[in-house]
Amino acid sequence: MQENQGIKPATWGIIGIVVVIIIALGFYMFGGSKTVAPTTDGTDQSDNSGTAASVNRIIVSDQFPGNVVYVSSVQLAAPGWVVIYTDAAGVPGKIIGQQWFAKGINPGKVNLTQSTVEGGTYYAVLANENGDNAFDATKDLPLKDAAGNVIMKIFHATSAAAEIKG
Repeated sequence: MQENQGIKPATWGIIGIVVVIIIALGFYMFGGSKTVAPTTDGTDQSDNSGTAASVNRIIVSDQFPGNVVYVSSVQLAAPGWVVIYTDAAGVPGKIIGQQWFAKGINPGKVNLTQSTVEGGTYYAVLANENGDNAFDATKDLPLKDAAGNVIMKIFHATSAAAEIKG
């Protein structure tokens, strides 16, 4: 009796189906539509307009109360500032910290002149750099998205914040 050597036709069929599925998944994940879902922080995630507003965004999570704000990610089209504000009846109030960030995508932290307090609401706002490399709230103005909204992220100081900083 002779042993059957090689791959059986049924096995080739299964291999063919797996290959087709892998190709379809690859096309779906990497070659499909470039549509971008809207974000919850009011920033424009698309990058098809070529404007600076399309590549400026910030990600900040709720923080433990203290004198530092950890920023998960800042994306800037040009060097600029992350400015931390207190809450003044639902809008940014007093500036309590600012930090310069380079062009591109960067994580970082902002040291504060006044500590955040438990239950407090704060704003992390992106601002331009006017060229003198020193923050001046009258000259280094908040950046806006394509719709004309200030690019900012609201966060809270809470001892129940996740262990991940930023």
